[in-house]
Amino acid sequence: MFAGLQPLLSRLPTPNPYVGDKFHTLSTFQAFEWDIQRTQPTLRYNELLPLAYKAFAASLSLPEPSEQEARDFGSQIGSWPAFPDTVPALKALKKHYKLVMLSNIDNDSIARTIAGPLAGVEFDAVFTAQDIGSYKPDLKNFKYLIEGVKKLGVEKEEILHTAQSLTHDCVPAKTMGLSSTWIDRENQEGKRQELADKLNFTWRFKSMGEMAEAVDQEFEEMK
Repeated sequence: MFAGLQPLLSRLPTPNPYVGDKFHTLSTFQAFEWDIQRTQPTLRYNELLPLAYKAFAASLSLPEPSEQEARDFGSQIGSWPAFPDTVPALKALKKHYKLVMLSNIDNDSIARTIAGPLAGVEFDAVFTAQDIGSYKPDLKNFKYLIEGVKKLGVEKEEILHTAQSLTHDCVPAKTMGLSSTWIDRENQEGKRQELADKLNFTWRFKSMGEMAEAVDQEFEEMK
């Protein structure tokens, strides 16, 4: 996403707080993204991103981007790279778990993601915001997950919800009473402390790779 925002960032005068600060830039951009998710929950993600792109440009006092530029930004989702450890970790976890994706991405884009950056990973089910008609952290999405995995023979108590986003995933996971694991890739201890009373994850890892190693070790010790 940060790479996709470069056409806008390149038009800003320097110095500025955005060009060299990915975390600050994405936090600012995502505020627009999340606002549209709340107000237009049935809008597909690849249609939502161009609107957020234009809103972000306006907040930077830049001229409105062309329709083509905004659409190009929204069409990049399926090419966003996975973290280097993600595919090997998911393949390792697949030995012990069913894999179910609960995504805020639209069906076309997630299909391209699974066929591209996540190629080789076999998911047992994929549930998207487009299917559900709302975006995480809406509890409707998590209720959909709980009901959906019953078709796989999995009950709520057997779900191990695993995610990086505290606000969009870990907080609603606690509300729904799900066991959960937090993948803290960005060392967000400060944010964790701010949300401490809304969180109840059981495990915390720095990456999916670290989680997969811990799971393999646990199952090995159980033999």
